[in-house]
Amino acid sequence: MNRKNNHLYYTQAHCVYNCQYHIVWIPKYRGNVLAPKYIKEELKREFKQICDWKQFQMKSWHVGDDHIHLFLTIPPKYSISYAIEILKGKTSTWIKKKTRKFPPGPLWCRGYFVSTVGIDEFAIKNYIANQERVRVDMPTLF
Repeated sequence: MNRKNNHLYYTQAHCVYNCQYHIVWIPKYRGNVLAPKYIKEELKREFKQICDWKQFQMKSWHVGDDHIHLFLTIPPKYSISYAIEILKGKTSTWIKKKTRKFPPGPLWCRGYFVSTVGIDEFAIKNYIANQERVRVDMPTLF
C-alpha cells in the first residue's frame, strides 16, 4: 500500500492500482428475506472470507433487508463480472446450506449495479453508512 495525494494505492508485481467499485444487488425473491440478524451476520462473515481469499479490500458494506451494498477495491487481475460471480455464487451456496430457509435454485437475481468510484470515496461511504436512516419505500401503483 502506498499513499500519494491522499489516495491509497495498492501494488502487485507489475502494477499500482486503486480500482474501487460500488456494487449493489438484490435477492431473487425480493422481500425482506435478508432481515434476520443471523443472515446479515453470516453474509458479512462470508464477504470478509471471500475478500481475504481473493485479495479484495472491503471498504464498506451494508446488508439491507432486501439488498446488498458493497464498496470494494478489486485487483485489476480480476474483472468486475468475475468478482461479482464469486461474491454472489459463494454467498448463495453458503447461506442456503446454513439456513435451509430458501427454495432451491439461485438466491440472488441475475443482474447487479456497479459503479466505479473515483475521487469522491467519502460520498459513497457516507451513502452506504446511512442506508438504514434514509429508507425510501416504493409507491404502490394500485
